[in-house]
Amino acid sequence: MFYTYIIRCEDNSLYTGITNDIERRYKEHLTKNSKCAKYTKNHSANTLEAYYLSGSRELASQLEYHIKKLSKAQKEELITKNNIKELLGKKIKYNKYLRIK
Repeated sequence: MFYTYIIRCEDNSLYTGITNDIERRYKEHLTKNSKCAKYTKNHSANTLEAYYLSGSRELASQLEYHIKKLSKAQKEELITKNNIKELLGKKIKYNKYLRIK
């Protein structure tokens, strides 16, 4: 199982990534250890806003790619309204993802 996640940084920017261990990866971002993403080293991670479970790395990567293409306003809408079908339904098989948070 893989997760696609969105983290809010202290400057209110949003970072999107994938992992197979959400707790470990979030901790890496928070602590800025050597495996932390370059982006979250410079924009301190704050909160885990949303994450989606998928059955494969390929599916998680596809969702990550399409979320990264969204505008900031659309990402905020995805976080608050969980409207993956409306925002990405024509680009991905949205029913292949389970929103956990």
